[in-house]
Amino acid sequence: MNLVFDVVIVSLSGYAYSKKKGILLMWITIAFCFFAASYVLTIIGLANPLVIVPLRAFGYLSVIAGVALHYIQRR
Repeated sequence: MNLVFDVVIVSLSGYAYSKKKGILLMWITIAFCFFAASYVLTIIGLANPLVIVPLRAFGYLSVIAGVALHYIQRR
């Protein structure tokens, strides 16, 4: 189920980014690509914690970076 949500979010945020070019939208797209990759690896049975944990960490860090950069641009 999470993979389906990730694909929807990546599709919508990627489309919105192509229209508006907002930095937050780009970072959200990147973040959810990391999350989707971790779920795909889990589904196909390659859920090695040495790979999954960094992928998800990069996803969260991408969201944090996007929000921070968005905030800095708006100041």
